[in-house]
Amino acid sequence: MAARLEAWRFGSVLGIFLLIVGVLGWRLVDLQVIDNEFLRRQGDVRTIRVETIDAHRGVITDRYGEPLAVSTPVQTIWANPSEMDPAEPRLANLARLLDISEASLRERLKEYSGREFIFLRRKVQPELARQALALDIEGVYSRQEYRRYYPAGEVTAHVVGFTNIDERGQEGIELAYNEWLSGESGLKRVLKDNRGRIIKDLTLIRDASPGRDLALSIDLRLQYLAYRELKAVVAAHNARGGTLVMLDVDTGEVLAMVNQGSYNPNDRSQLAAENLRNKAITDLFEPGSTMKPITMAAALESGQYSVNSTIDTNPGYRSFGRFTIRDHRNYGVLDVTDIIVKSSNVGISKIATDLGGDVIRDMYDRLGIGQPTGIGFPGEAVGVLPAPPKWRPVEEATLAYGYGMSVNALQLAQAYMVIANGGVRYPLSLMKREEQPQGRRVLSEQITYKIRNMLRQVITRGTGTRAQPGFYSAGGKTGTVHLVGDQGYEDSQYKAIFAGMAPIDDPRLVTVVAVDAPQSGEYYGGEVAAPVFARVMSDALRLLNVKPELEVGDAKAKAASPTTGARG
Repeated sequence: MAARLEAWRFGSVLGIFLLIVGVLGWRLVDLQVIDNEFLRRQGDVRTIRVETIDAHRGVITDRYGEPLAVSTPVQTIWANPSEMDPAEPRLANLARLLDISEASLRERLKEYSGREFIFLRRKVQPELARQALALDIEGVYSRQEYRRYYPAGEVTAHVVGFTNIDERGQEGIELAYNEWLSGESGLKRVLKDNRGRIIKDLTLIRDASPGRDLALSIDLRLQYLAYRELKAVVAAHNARGGTLVMLDVDTGEVLAMVNQGSYNPNDRSQLAAENLRNKAITDLFEPGSTMKPITMAAALESGQYSVNSTIDTNPGYRSFGRFTIRDHRNYGVLDVTDIIVKSSNVGISKIATDLGGDVIRDMYDRLGIGQPTGIGFPGEAVGVLPAPPKWRPVEEATLAYGYGMSVNALQLAQAYMVIANGGVRYPLSLMKREEQPQGRRVLSEQITYKIRNMLRQVITRGTGTRAQPGFYSAGGKTGTVHLVGDQGYEDSQYKAIFAGMAPIDDPRLVTVVAVDAPQSGEYYGGEVAAPVFARVMSDALRLLNVKPELEVGDAKAKAASPTTGARG
């Protein structure tokens, strides 16, 4: 009896075992042979993923193809919290490597344990990503992205601007042309291993479309020398800041545009908000005596005055009720050229009284004052060009020498460009032009020739003698204006300005220099801004292969000429 029971138990166990083996065998055959599509689908679900293909942002270059903004491949470290243990000991090494808080890292992994994606460190060098993955922590991965790099750094920062970490434009050209520069991301199916690493590209769903490139009008050589000289003068005079703009006379292209202070777009850890503005375009100021040549152009055009006309400026001042206009000293009787050369406020105000405010305003308007420049730069300030129903005498007088109005540096450069090229107003551009733009004549060649001769004499014997650019002739006008503060004009704070062109007989370049609040004791435009003009224009014309006009002896004599009367 016992033997039969024992045999039954053995048979039952063996039967059950054989049944299980049979079922498993049948299931293996079913999955591997009959229904192998199931296993393939399940394997694919775990190893095939759809990955984003980042689009390469367009390159920004200067007019000769020198890179100003490029996108370089980098790695982003990310994690899948659902695959990770917040207590993993190697997380301490990872946190130290990525320069992040270990406690914060572990807390984030706990907080987002139900998620499959969090950033750990974005856009790092590939070697750092390799070291992070070498720690062999489950759930830590990397992927390729792009990082924007600016080879010229602070020198072109205000023009080019910068992007955020997602490569979206935030300032400057990067912002203004963001859609043009941005590409469209693509998609692809990839095969990954159990560490999340791509081991094979399977199919392309949608190819990435790279952004389009931009060639700016900026000449990086001129940009560097302008930045160097402006930075030097701001430091030498302990000034609050400064601006320099240089235009091509015949095309309206911006060849250089720099500001102080600036910033390095490659390192924004110490970024100051006040340094972000491109002050050449966004900041307004009263242009002061730099407007006198334009008023004189209106006077000559009116027919009421010629180059031989004289004005009695005695006794050196002119009163309008409680307001008094003064010259640096009593110049007596002056011809119209000497009114510009000596920068006589009294003389130009008497001409303004004869002409009337509308005539002067019309001339300013025709040269682009009080209007957008059309370059499409974000944050451009238009300025103020008054147009009262009835002009008061004091308003006419002050308008004639640049008070009671406001411009930006680019507008002032545009106005001088019209005088330099014979009376044609070209639209300005920060983009390189392949063809000559269509200009509009706003002033006769004869008038501009006479004004250029006056500007030449400002440098040879007037308030701008320090603006002589080495072996080249030049012409220009100084300006010195009170800065405006919260309580109105600041008595002891000035803006020193110089606007000019060279070579004067056939101008190639126009440059405007403005220095804010110099503190060295010198603050006149002829003392602070004019020397910057001289150095920048001398080097710029040489770089552009413009033939020198003056002999060595002539250049030395002009450089050593007395600077008495260097005011304005």
